[in-house]
Amino acid sequence: MDERKIVIASDHGGFDLKNELIKYLASIDFEICDLGTYNKESCDYPYYAKKVSEAILCGDFKKGILVCGTGIGMQISANRFKGIRAACPQNCYCARMSRQHNDSNVLTLGQRVLGVDAAIEILNVWLNTEFEGGRHQRRIDMLDE
Repeated sequence: MDERKIVIASDHGGFDLKNELIKYLASIDFEICDLGTYNKESCDYPYYAKKVSEAILCGDFKKGILVCGTGIGMQISANRFKGIRAACPQNCYCARMSRQHNDSNVLTLGQRVLGVDAAIEILNVWLNTEFEGGRHQRRIDMLDE
């Protein structure tokens, strides 16, 4: 699977940050699939979390990004899907640990709690951190039992 291919979506509360992340990802040569929303009209975040989760679970993408007001609603929604490990890190250390130890495959971010620069910094750490496997794999396997 192409590591430079990523799926992204937001609700209205994360629309502006999603668009900034898309611009940034394009600038570093990612192929981006934007599943919406495409405007700032009020909409329901679980719908977009489902779209991204299903795109990953069907094998079209290895990783995805979801953006809402805080990132929390998207995280809760995405984690309802077996095989999705959504993380909502508020800093680079948590982003790194979510990949190294938890093999997160969905990054959720909050437009109302993070500035664009902080979100991009967290995104970069998340994208560039590999899963360590080993003892952590056993724990990941337990999640899907």
